Amino acid sequence: MENDLKVWRAKRDVTQGELAAEVDVSRQTINAIERGRYDPSLELAFELAAYFDCRIEDLFDYQAENE
Repeated sequence: MENDLKVWRAKRDVTQGELAAEVDVSRQTINAIERGRYDPSLELAFELAAYFDCRIEDLFDYQAENE
């Protein structure tokens, strides 16, 4: 799953650690999401979207494997 989390963080000038603290995960989790190595739970995706005041679809772009 592709994501624009790093872009949204840059817009807000927030570090991975600061964002992680806000959504109650580790900095390593935020790093793994940004690198595409970890897909967040639905709950975490909602929390991230709420933090950035945007839709989940603004942060994450899901493409089925057969598309």
